[in-house]
Amino acid sequence: MADPVVASHLSLVLKAPPTISSPSHSLLQQHSKPMASSLNSAASLRLFASSSSSSSSAAARLSLRSTSLSFSSSLKSLAFSPLSRHKRGSAVSVSSTGGFSSVASPKCAASDPDQLKSAREDIKELLKSKFCHPILVRLGWHDAGTYNKNIEEWPRRGGANGSLRFEVELKHAANAGLVNALNLIQHIKDKYSGVTYADLFQLASATAIEEAGGPKIPMKYGRVDVSGPNECPEEGRLPAAGPPSPADHLREVFYRMGLNDKEIVALSGAHTLGRSRPERSGWGKPETKYTKDGPGAPGGQSWTVQWLKFDNSYFKDIKAKRDEDLLVLPTDAVLFEDPSFKVYAEKYAEDQETFFKDYAEAHAKLSNLGAKFNPPED
Repeated sequence: MADPVVASHLSLVLKAPPTISSPSHSLLQQHSKPMASSLNSAASLRLFASSSSSSSSAAARLSLRSTSLSFSSSLKSLAFSPLSRHKRGSAVSVSSTGGFSSVASPKCAASDPDQLKSAREDIKELLKSKFCHPILVRLGWHDAGTYNKNIEEWPRRGGANGSLRFEVELKHAANAGLVNALNLIQHIKDKYSGVTYADLFQLASATAIEEAGGPKIPMKYGRVDVSGPNECPEEGRLPAAGPPSPADHLREVFYRMGLNDKEIVALSGAHTLGRSRPERSGWGKPETKYTKDGPGAPGGQSWTVQWLKFDNSYFKDIKAKRDEDLLVLPTDAVLFEDPSFKVYAEKYAEDQETFFKDYAEAHAKLSNLGAKFNPPED
C-alpha cells in the first residue's frame, strides 16, 4: 500500500502499506500539497473523516445496503451483460510516467462474475505484499460516503458509483492520498476490464476487512460507473477532522447517508486498523513503540497495538484509556461520552461477536449507498 497516510477526524484509520513505486511519487507531485503530503509512506488512513482547514484528512464513505447474499452467491447470481465483455476506458488511468488523464469512460453494465472472483484473488495477493488494508478500506468508504439520501437522481445523489477515480474528486481535501490506492489497484482494473470501478472499489474494501481477520461482508455486485468527471459530487460531503461538536457532526454526516447511531459506532470500529501521521494529517505522534518498525514505512500513531488486525481492540483501548501511545480522536472519545453511542461502544468492547455482526451489516449497507445496479435491484 503506497504509504498513504491520511488522518481525518472520524477516519477509520486503516493500516497503510509500504511505499508505492515511483509512479505514485510523480502523481503526488502533480497534485495539491494536502494530497502530496499524505502519500509517501505506509500510513494511517482514517476511513471516514475529511480534513479540516489546517490539516489533510481522510474521509470515509461508509454505507452499503446490507444484504444476505454471500460473496460467492452474489457473484453467481449476477446477470451477465454482453456489454461487460467490452473493455471500458479508465478515467485516471495511471501511466508509466505517473500521470493520469481525465478521459471519460462509457457507462458500463454489471461486472462479469468470473472476473470479480479473479479480481478478488488478485486483491488478496496485493494485501499480502503491500499491507494496504487501511487505504483500500478507505477507498471504498470514500466512494460510497458522498451519498445524500435526500437526492433521488443518480448520480447526483453520490454514493458507490466509481466517481472517485476522477482527478476532480481525488483532489478533494478529504481524499488526500487516495491516488495511492488507485495506483495499487489500477493494474487489477486493467486486467479485468469486465469489472466496474464502482464494484472494484467496494470489492477491495470488503476483502481488506476480511483478510485482516474481520467478518465476512455480505456484498452484492453489479454497480454501474459514472461516465465522466462532470458527474462527481461536490466537495464537502465527507466528515470533518475537527468539528466543535463531534457527536452532532457525526450524526449530521451519517444521518444524511441514512445511517443510524448503531451503524456509526460499528463503522467507527474500523479504526482498529491503521495509523495517523502528524506531518500529513495534523493528528497523532510522529512515532510510537507500535509503529517504529512498520510494516511499511515506520512511524505514525495507531489506534490499536496490532494495527493490521481487525478485532474489537479499538473499543477496548478507548474504554481503558491506559496507553498514551494509542491515538484517540475527539470523534473516537465521544463514542463513550454520548449516551446513545455509549450503549453500542460498551457492548462492542465486551462482545466481539456482536461487533463483527453489526459491522458486517453496516459495511454492506455503506457499500451499496447511492449505487445503481445492472441488472436493476428487485
